[in-house]
Amino acid sequence: MPLKLSVIVPLHNAGELFVPFLESLLAQHEQQLEVIIVNDGSTDGSGDIAHQYAEKHPHISVIDQANSGVSNARNAGLSIARGKYVAFPDADDLLAPALYSTLLEQAEKHQLDVMQCNGERYFAADSDLQPIIPPERLKDTAVISGAQWLATALKSRRFIHVVWLAVYRLDFLRQHELYFEPGLHHQDIPWTTEVMFNAQRVKYLSKPLYRQRVHDRSISNRLRTGQANVEYQRHYMKIVEMLMAMNQRYSSKIPICPSFHWQITREALGICHSIRREPERQAQLQMTEEFRQRGIDRAMFTNMRGIKQTWHVLLWLHRLKQWRKEDAQPLNNRRWDPRR
Repeated sequence: MPLKLSVIVPLHNAGELFVPFLESLLAQHEQQLEVIIVNDGSTDGSGDIAHQYAEKHPHISVIDQANSGVSNARNAGLSIARGKYVAFPDADDLLAPALYSTLLEQAEKHQLDVMQCNGERYFAADSDLQPIIPPERLKDTAVISGAQWLATALKSRRFIHVVWLAVYRLDFLRQHELYFEPGLHHQDIPWTTEVMFNAQRVKYLSKPLYRQRVHDRSISNRLRTGQANVEYQRHYMKIVEMLMAMNQRYSSKIPICPSFHWQITREALGICHSIRREPERQAQLQMTEEFRQRGIDRAMFTNMRGIKQTWHVLLWLHRLKQWRKEDAQPLNNRRWDPRR
């Protein structure tokens, strides 16, 4: 029978969380699928586990590659995927048995480009489950365009850009050349935005069918200070630049609504908060200067929307100006206080 779904799994040192993930994948009600595990240079034995499962289950295959990041791993899976739809779960999460059967049933019924559900998250030291998107903030939708969906989702103020809550029509991704940006942390943000700018038929289900495990080993939750934080915030600066370019590039194709501007400023404000929390003074100064040189401060100002966000932007622009001013003072006159 033709494959309905290609499940592309980037794998890099998932550790003891990998086997529970695989078991939840094998327990899927939907059986017309292939699983492509891209072993991205794992050194903890999880790559060996992937090969063991592939030997036992014909629908599982493994690509081994030197560590080059999650974007290259997903792109490698996309290059050989054969399903009508594709999905990108993370190798340290858990899938409800009905996840893909539910999403595919809706995708096929309504001929969708993207079908998305809700999820739950739990923390390593806590068993309590929290909805990723509170259902009262974002309810089920009819079939709408991707731009309409993204605008609605962003207005909830609780939406997060992740690829693993949805299935995507493979022909649609290939037609629009929607691949992941190599080497970019949090590439989900610009990728999902561009996907929605192109999608014509999208539907959302508020029922949680995916479970995200939050732990400090993940890229998103790893504590960084000093130069490591400087380098990490450069990824967010690039994302701000990519989102701005995207708004300009698609302005003749879709209405660029206030929410699409608002999300640019949201990402820029996140960089400001990281500057404030950075304990090393030299790193703070470097991030502040790069923020200005790359024009992220101007992007933050020109894209701000709403009273609350405008207030935050004006506050942060004042702080950044004061920090640069104090940095220019003679050393014995400086009073650096990043908490202001």
